[in-house]
Amino acid sequence: MGYRKLGRTSSQRKAMLRDLTSDLFINERIVTTVTRAKEVSKLADKMITLGKRGDLHARRQAAAFVRNELATVSETEDEIVVQTVLQKLFDDIAPRFAERNGGYTRVLKTEPRRGDGAPMAVLELVEGPAASADEDTE
Repeated sequence: MGYRKLGRTSSQRKAMLRDLTSDLFINERIVTTVTRAKEVSKLADKMITLGKRGDLHARRQAAAFVRNELATVSETEDEIVVQTVLQKLFDDIAPRFAERNGGYTRVLKTEPRRGDGAPMAVLELVEGPAASADEDTE
């Protein structure tokens, strides 16, 4: 089987994975169970690949998956800039990984959850390519 069922019906599972993927793009780091983190990692990598393509069809495919939530609200001297998850994915996150061919997320295992002992993990986006920093030092 190509995916984990995570003990939920298909509609519950899809909603949970959409929420976790959107939260990952908003916060760039989430804490969840290891199995959920592995599933969200696969989906987040696909969404970042769509963001790297950047055409209208890719934007619509990503919009059909990620939640329509506010990612950031910043204030300049004369206006307030509001950015949704989709805009953050296509404008901020995808350009960071322009030189990288996959492997956009990292799953780091942590201590078990206190209540039920479930194995926990931190899912985070890896940073942009480090090659540009090495070229500046030479």
